[in-house]
Amino acid sequence: MFADQEPSFAAVIQAARRIRGHARVTPLLRSDALDERVGGRLLIKAEALQRTGSFKFRGAFNRIRAMSETERARGVVAWSSGNHAQGVAVAARLLGTSALIVMPEDAPVSKVAGTRSAGAEIVFYDRYTEDREAIGTRIAEERGAALVKPHDDAYVIAGQGTAGLEAAAQAAQRGLRPDAALVPCGGGGLIAGCALALTHQLPGIALHPVTPAGFDNTARSLGIGARQGNDPATRSICDALLVPTHGALTFAVNRKLLQPGLVVSDDEALSAMAAAFRHLRLVVEPSGAVALAAALCGRFDCRGKTVLVIISGGNVDPDMFRRALEIGDAAE
Repeated sequence: MFADQEPSFAAVIQAARRIRGHARVTPLLRSDALDERVGGRLLIKAEALQRTGSFKFRGAFNRIRAMSETERARGVVAWSSGNHAQGVAVAARLLGTSALIVMPEDAPVSKVAGTRSAGAEIVFYDRYTEDREAIGTRIAEERGAALVKPHDDAYVIAGQGTAGLEAAAQAAQRGLRPDAALVPCGGGGLIAGCALALTHQLPGIALHPVTPAGFDNTARSLGIGARQGNDPATRSICDALLVPTHGALTFAVNRKLLQPGLVVSDDEALSAMAAAFRHLRLVVEPSGAVALAAALCGRFDCRGKTVLVIISGGNVDPDMFRRALEIGDAAE
């Protein structure tokens, strides 16, 4: 398989073998209180408990491990608002190579600190006036380094899909079969990989991408069958999902396998963060909470259904988490 080749379910199985013993098998959680609130059964895949605090470690490790020793020796370059950055940094360190990450100047402090602590070099850019892909590509060419893209890479997509593969197996162990899955979506790599895994393991499952308001390009793209972008002037606290558009490779998978997209507000994401902390004892970042938000606010009707919800990350700064708890307290 080539990095620019559309991945298959077999690629997800190969990724699961590569990351075994390095990525964590994250738990599938339930809450009676949340089930009662939505009128159905929520199976919550807690990727906030993954190594580096998000699902991104899965794809990063799979991509770098699949490289030849010669490629790895030249180092890797990536661009990211923080979760992919940390995943690449830690995977590179584990696999004995160097990493340079292009990060936005306004990235959460916790994500910058996590990337630095893993030994990566950081180059900052302005996400509203500069092109991170152009910067990263130029640096990689100058250094002869390999690119580890955040979503539009077959190995990365396959690695992210192992979260869905695990969730399907964990549900089956409990004798449960999800009717639908809600998955956070920015560039589309997580839901593309999960779609490959879940539609194979659970034929007929309905997969819905969830995005923050103003970044609903996936929903619009699915509706017309062509890639759409987002307004660069739009803002959201869901920093990990703020992309100009999703990838060509991810959309090639998603347009075939996904149901209509769902959109939630920043306040709904914050409320879901508070609910995850209160009922699951999970610390979740805004981007990681959007799928749970879609279930809790009724954007997706969970009544009478078993719904897999992926919480994708938990790398949140204290001030943002405090804000979420305050919103949650006010809603009680």
